[in-house]
Amino acid sequence: MINFLKESTFTVNEVIGKAWLVTKRNYFSIATLCFLMFITSNASGLMAFFLKDVNKALSVFMALLFAFLYFTLNLSLLKYIFHLLDDEEHEVSIVSTLPTRQQIIRFVISMFYFMLVIVGVYAVVILIAFPFIYTGIKIQIVTNVAIAVGIVAIFITWVRISFFPFFIIDKNQPPFGSLKFSLAITKGNFTKILLLLLVLGGFYIVNLFVSLLQWPVMAFFINILSSFIIVPLSSVALTIAYRKMMGEYNSDQEPDIFHNIV
Repeated sequence: MINFLKESTFTVNEVIGKAWLVTKRNYFSIATLCFLMFITSNASGLMAFFLKDVNKALSVFMALLFAFLYFTLNLSLLKYIFHLLDDEEHEVSIVSTLPTRQQIIRFVISMFYFMLVIVGVYAVVILIAFPFIYTGIKIQIVTNVAIAVGIVAIFITWVRISFFPFFIIDKNQPPFGSLKFSLAITKGNFTKILLLLLVLGGFYIVNLFVSLLQWPVMAFFINILSSFIIVPLSSVALTIAYRKMMGEYNSDQEPDIFHNIV
């Protein structure tokens, strides 16, 4: 177990190191896309707030429009990072990295499948926990345990299938196929991904801790640092992690679900 953790830590260090070099060399391009995503996300919230009492239909339309723009920018960021990893010597404009209409549609459908899987996993946990109500155990205890197990199951599922956008952009996979490939490449790599997420999410944890201590000035500076450094670095690091896992994946056939769950 110790050797496995050492190997995992070394892999995470390698990913972070390479991600830092790529981000540093191309910071302004990557940060620009991240900033546009940030503006789009916040603008959608403001528009929803101002339009909620004006026109419900218009509010829904604007929410869908901003979601479409956010998804487009997110996929553009992935496509741009793939270009940097594959051919960093040649410049490419951000406009040329816009995803195709098919890729956007596949991403939206995949998001729908993604949410269905998350809900399905939680439903399975609830169904398994339900018979324990009739064993004499207090309902409150069964409920608390079921919620805790459900949250853990959802988190594990989220990590396992969250790499589907990479397959849509990099391999042009269909929606359900992208989720199955994500499940396949993360098999045996969960600890490495978890360590990577802990490293990348360290600033968010620190920011939450500082906010709880009610240190607003320090929380503001940590938030700025996270937004302009950690977010771009995280995007590059996860893309590099995807490439490393794909390099270790040997099969060319579309994977099945059941053999890749555990």
